[in-house]
Parts: sequence; C-alpha cells; structure tokens
Amino acid sequence: MSTTVLSRFGLVRMSGRDPHQQHRVASPLELFFDLVFVIAVSQASQNLHHGIAEGHAGAAVLSYVMIFFAIWWAWMNFTWFASAFDTDDWLYRVTTIVQMGGVLVLAAGVHDAMADGQWATVTWGYVIMRLAMVTQWMRLAVSDPELRAVALRYAIGIASVQCLWVVRIAFSAEVQFWTFWPAMLLEVLVPVWAERARTTPWHPHHIAERYSLFVLILLGESLLASANAIIDALNSGEHAEGVVGLAAAGLVLAAGVWWMYFSHEYGEQLDSTRTGFGFGYAHYLLFAAVGAISAGIEVELDLLSGEPEHFTATTASLSLSVPVAVFMAVVWLILLRTRISGTASAVFLLATAAVVACAMLPVVTVVGAALCVVLAVATIEVQRIRRSRRASAA
Repeated sequence: MSTTVLSRFGLVRMSGRDPHQQHRVASPLELFFDLVFVIAVSQASQNLHHGIAEGHAGAAVLSYVMIFFAIWWAWMNFTWFASAFDTDDWLYRVTTIVQMGGVLVLAAGVHDAMADGQWATVTWGYVIMRLAMVTQWMRLAVSDPELRAVALRYAIGIASVQCLWVVRIAFSAEVQFWTFWPAMLLEVLVPVWAERARTTPWHPHHIAERYSLFVLILLGESLLASANAIIDALNSGEHAEGVVGLAAAGLVLAAGVWWMYFSHEYGEQLDSTRTGFGFGYAHYLLFAAVGAISAGIEVELDLLSGEPEHFTATTASLSLSVPVAVFMAVVWLILLRTRISGTASAVFLLATAAVVACAMLPVVTVVGAALCVVLAVATIEVQRIRRSRRASAA
C-alpha cells in the first residue's frame, strides 16, 4: 500500500526505527500499557499470598510461575516490538489497546486459575494479547518488504502456538498443567527462530529504560499491597511493635531492590541479539521475584497477627527470603557480574545466600534479610565510589 493511500487513512508506513536514535524514551502509550499490567501482577501476588496462607505453598508457587509467564511474555513481546516498529498512529494505538483488554481478561481469571485450576479465562486473555501481536507483525510484513521474512516468521510462529493454548483448555486440569510447559517452550523459541531471518532494529537504551520502568511498577505494586496490609494490621491495634518492625524491614527490602537494580546504566551492554535474549529472558525470574515480595511480607504479617493453622514459621520465612534471594542472584548474573570486582561479587553472593539462610531462623528472618540487602547495597556503592575516584584520578 502506497504512502499516499496510508496517509489518507491517517496511517504511517510501518518500518524499522533507527536503533541509534538519540534521546529515545518510552512513549505515553507504552507507559499506559504498563499500567494495565499492575492489575494482573497484583492479582497474581494476592493469590500467591492466599495460597501460601492456606497451606498450599507448592501449588500456589507453581500457578504463580505459570501466571507470571503469561504476564511477562505478553509484556516483553510488545516492548521489543514497540522499540523497533512503533508508528504511534491510530491503528497501532487501537491494536495496543486491544492487547490491554486481553490483560484485563487475564487478570479476571487469575483467581480461578490459581485457586481452582480453571485456566480458560486466563488462556483467552492471553490469546487476545498474542493475536493482537500477530496483527502487528502482519502489518509490518505488508508494509516493509525488507523485514517481511522475519515478520512472517513471528506471525506464523505466534499464531501456531496460540492454537495449542486454545486446544489445551478442552482437556482436564491435569492435562493443561503438563502441556503448559511444552507450550511455554514453543513460545520462547519463536523469537529465536524468527530473528534468524533478520535481526529486528530494537533500540538498546530504550529497551533498558522500558525494563527499568517495569521494575518500578512492580515495586510500586509491592509497596502498595504491603502498606495496605500493614496499615490494616496497625488499625487493629494488635502486635503493633512487630508490625512496625516488619514495615521498616519491608521498606529497606524495597529500597534495596531499587538500589541494586538502578546502580548502573545497562543500555550499552545490549550490543547484540545474544545479549538481548539473555537480558530479556532472565528478567522473567527477576520480575517474578519482585512481584512475589509483597506476598512474602503479607505472609509474614499473617504470622505476626496470630497462630497460623495452615503454614509454619519456616514457610512464612521462605515466602519472603526466596524471592529476595532470587532477585539478588539474577541481578548479579545479568547486570552486576561484569561491573564489580571478584571480591565484591563474592560478598554480594554471600549476602544472597545469607538471605535464604535467615529463613532457617524465623525469629530474625525479616530483619536478617534486610541487613543482608543493606550489605549487598553497600558493596555495590563501595565499588562505585572506587571506580569514580579512579576515573577522577585518571
């Protein structure tokens, strides 16, 4: 379709954007898109908390992992597509808003999926999001002959896997569970296969900013959920001292997560498709861990509020310490490992292991985890100060 015809309908020819564009930042549409995911993440975190509190920790964690894959994968695919091909015309906006509608449908089905194993609503919400992406890739294939091969690979690959997701819901919950994992594997392999045709022109610094913003959104959801639960507990007037201590430790943990993630700029390290895949895929664990921290704090609050009937103090401790430790391990692996010294890495990893070890001493879990996070942050800051001094001296 010619540029003249497109302009008559208020459309822009979709093609690759300049991956070296100066001052590239997240668009208002991207920020709006992210906000909808807060609802889905909040639902997943709340149901993780309830599942652990009711004595179904293993099942709750597994279902949380599955739900969070759908949330993360849909968000990530749009983010990388937008980095390379955002036209910001009305059709692009409408297609993106359709994806947002899919997120809301998915969020509406989170409770049924995590509590009762009913995955139909979540599946349809996910499929709506993914088919909207198929539409975007087909538009690119029509618009840009040079990128047609990679666009068609994405469109065909995504559409094929959606057929598998839809067929799954006709079977029992057990079959749906076991078929989830191969379907997930096929999803993550689609970009690997598609990018072999041609690398899409995503913007490294834009991608780094988008991931950073999503971490902030996850932290905001975690702080809100934790604060609401703590405020309710304080208003009840019971265990006030313990609740205040938990609130202070929770703030330290959230601040530590923020500090560790935002201690360096990461755009320049995304210099190839290989590093892009590593960075993007590893964030699944990082995002899921941040999203689960509020659930851990709420389980600890349940422990403070009375004698739990369905879980032990160790379970409560692990529900908080494991997400914090997973976050620290992943942030070291993909962001800090090449930026701090071997000694600093050893201290950081020891602090990470100590966070989990604190779960074996439930009395000091929250305070101990907070102190370990402070140690990790201090290690990063010492490295940053030393590097700054060396740069000034040079």
